[in-house]
Order: sequence, then structure tokens, then C-alpha cells
Amino acid sequence: MSTDETPYHRIGGEAGVKRLVARFYQLMDTLPEAAACRAIHPPSLAGAEQKLFEYLSGWLGGPPLFVSKYGHPRLRSRHLHAPIDTPEIGGWLTCFRQAWAETVTDAEVSAHVLPQVEHLAQHMRNRA
Repeated sequence: MSTDETPYHRIGGEAGVKRLVARFYQLMDTLPEAAACRAIHPPSLAGAEQKLFEYLSGWLGGPPLFVSKYGHPRLRSRHLHAPIDTPEIGGWLTCFRQAWAETVTDAEVSAHVLPQVEHLAQHMRNRA
């Protein structure tokens, strides 16, 4: 992947990230495999969807919306209130992988980003 184009731009910028995140939360709300992950979220996913959009925008190399609003992400500490173990991680990754596959067509970006997402998801584990 060339260094002058960020994943954010290569997946379509703001519109691409919004499309990815919207599909991700649609899947979380409907896939049986995501039930454990869905259960640790509030009834409305609107706030989570907005925060994930803001986070991914910066994480993928676009505007640092999340950091500008909330400061350093500190993802693990922000999620300590929710039990995150294998079922939650598996459900989250299932939704993310499927949403990514449905909304991102750039294989080079996928090869670069998806392993990092996998690592990040595993890092969120806070239960044995």
C-alpha cells in the first residue's frame, strides 16, 4: 500500500467509514453469532455507531474525530465495564469481517487493515 494514501481515503473517506460502521451495527443487531457482543451494548446502538465511526476515521488515517472529542481512546479501559471474552470478541469480529467484506473492495487495504483489527479485538479481552 502506498504511503501517500491512507486506508481512510482508499475505502471512500467519510462515506466509506459510515457505510462500514452502519453495516457492522446492522449485522450486530441481526446475526445470532453476535448475540453475546450485542448483549453488552445498550438497547440503542446509535451512540456506539457514532463513536465507532469517529474512532475508525482517525484510526484509518482520516480526521481524528474521536480523539478531538474524547481524548486518547484508551479502548481497554473504556470497555472494562463490559465483560469481553471469546464469545463477545468472536461476534464482534464476525460482524466486522462481514461488514468489511461487503463495503470494502480494495484487497491491498484489506490485507493491511484486517490483521490489525484482529489484534485489536483480541487486545480488548478483559475476562479469562
